[in-house]
Amino acid sequence: QVTLAESGGGLVQAGGSLRLSCKASGLSFNNWAMAWFRRAPGSEREFVAAISWSGARVYYADSVKGRFTIYRDRTNNIIELQMDNLKAEDTAVYYCNHREVGATPLYLVEWGGSPDVDYWGQGTQVTVSS
Repeated sequence: QVTLAESGGGLVQAGGSLRLSCKASGLSFNNWAMAWFRRAPGSEREFVAAISWSGARVYYADSVKGRFTIYRDRTNNIIELQMDNLKAEDTAVYYCNHREVGATPLYLVEWGGSPDVDYWGQGTQVTVSS
């Protein structure tokens, strides 16, 4: 019932920008958050950014803070990740995630852990060249 579909990836030069979108359906927003993760070849999944179900709170990994911005549209079914000043190390497959966080502030959530229930999209490739 819950489906997530990412789009917007592509090839961009270092210093350039891309905007990723996650179209979502069947979500439970109360006490759930949306997030972006990424995985480079041969690497483990890495947290990128998160947004509360209401869109009122956001949280970023240190590696992207000041360069990436996460948004939720007014319909609550599209989550966007604006990526500016891209670097070669940003190259990865980016995944949309929906997970329960309860009342925990986003910056205190154990994003590297495994929640009891979460949902993932299929990913979109971002390649940054120099």
